[in-house]
Amino acid sequence: AWCPLSPAGAQTTQLLVEPPWTPAVLWDQVTLTCQGSGTAGDTTWYMNRHRWWPQGPNHLNVTVSGTYECDRPGTGRSLPVRVVNDWLVLQVPARALLEGDTVTLRCRG
Repeated sequence: AWCPLSPAGAQTTQLLVEPPWTPAVLWDQVTLTCQGSGTAGDTTWYMNRHRWWPQGPNHLNVTVSGTYECDRPGTGRSLPVRVVNDWLVLQVPARALLEGDTVTLRCRG
């Protein structure tokens, strides 16, 4: 199984976005998936830094714009993912980018 690692080598909670673009936009029917240790029912979801759904599922279909995070026992809280409802948005791939990488940008409206 794939285990995400931080630079220090410790496991971390990952919040994956589908479709894999950032910022995510509501009109793309965004799904967030929380990956980390523990069982899927142990996921705690946060929206705009407020605890929103304790002991929820590991998948979330987003219907409200905001900044989302998830927390899994043993690996902690994920980095935030922003979901917007703007009419024009410039997107980049929702993955780690390194200096020298070729990047595809999307301007969508």
